[in-house]
Amino acid sequence: MDIDLKQISDLLSVVSGTDITELTIESGDQKITVKKGGPVVHHAPPPLMMMSDPAANAVPARAVTMPVMSFEPKQEAKSDKSEAAAAPAPVAPPAADLVSVTSPMVGTFYRSSSPTAKPFVDVGDKISVGQTVCIIEAMKLMNDMPSEVAGKIVKICVDNGSTVEYGQQLFLVDPKG
Repeated sequence: MDIDLKQISDLLSVVSGTDITELTIESGDQKITVKKGGPVVHHAPPPLMMMSDPAANAVPARAVTMPVMSFEPKQEAKSDKSEAAAAPAPVAPPAADLVSVTSPMVGTFYRSSSPTAKPFVDVGDKISVGQTVCIIEAMKLMNDMPSEVAGKIVKICVDNGSTVEYGQQLFLVDPKG
């Protein structure tokens, strides 16, 4: 019995929906092992190139270890205008006397703990070291971001709910304020 890509896909679907961490299936001289690890995210592999000769598509008998993968739909190509609009704004250098508070990770920036809650900080607020100034959501985890500087919030550089990059400027703080 030959194991085809459809069967492998079905196998991955079944294993991903269970608590099984490893499954090995042998059929004749073919062996497939599926191992499921921690919260690793995989992107869809490029499509397989199929040859017109069936013998060229044959898989040699060997053990194949495949992680559980998540497949994402192919996105349409963007025009140059939409790419420019989607690109993150360059980080402006802060004024000489202002301190820039930057994102320590990639994620989604939130000014408050819930949509109906009051923001952690607003322009003009005085903050202290260790005070939570925002939340960055990364991989479904809400990470409180404490301030590393005391002073007065001069500018909030990111819109609520926006995606932020590592090192992106979030706030400008006047440490003398």
